Amino acid sequence: MYDFIINIYMRFQLLPSMTLVNFAVNMSYVDRLAKLGLPSLELRRLHLDLIYCYKVVFGLVKLNSVQSADLFELSTVTATRGHSYKLYKPRCTVNVRVNFFSCRVVNVWNSLPDSVSFVSLCTFKRSLMAVDFNKFSKCV
Repeated sequence: MYDFIINIYMRFQLLPSMTLVNFAVNMSYVDRLAKLGLPSLELRRLHLDLIYCYKVVFGLVKLNSVQSADLFELSTVTATRGHSYKLYKPRCTVNVRVNFFSCRVVNVWNSLPDSVSFVSLCTFKRSLMAVDFNKFSKCV
């Protein structure tokens, strides 16, 4: 096993000097993401949270021990702007609960613009790509 690791290490040393490690040495995280054309981990997590929220709200995922009504409750207020699938945000009295999935995704979900399509999961995913989530991102 030790020889295998040494062999990989030696092959890595023989790579050209423009490896990813050398490429990203003096760049910040945001600059590296921009140069490589990648979204941040925070943005990827937000997209996946919204997709999973869609699956729960529309009953596309089977939850083992919890009902979908236990995670999310549709808002009963009908005089809201935006889409008609607004979620009720429960009051979080403990700071730990703020980071739970069912609490952290509600603000983002409720602020989705009218341009987001709720017709199917595929169109929802596609329309999410056009939304700017910078106001919810801590990493600018």
